[in-house]
Amino acid sequence: MSAPTPAGPAPDRPGLQRPDSGRPSPALLERAARGYARFLAAPDPDADKGDHGQADDAASLR
Repeated sequence: MSAPTPAGPAPDRPGLQRPDSGRPSPALLERAARGYARFLAAPDPDADKGDHGQADDAASLR
């Protein structure tokens, strides 16, 4: 037994994917751009270095 012949031409792409699948969304690109700009920004000299007091602890153990 064979499958019925379709009435129209075959679709160009799979039916379950959106036409723009595989391309990043504008929101994702904007988020990446903000993260990259933050990475390239000059560090604030007054900002906490994030050592969480480890340097103080090492000095007190000597």
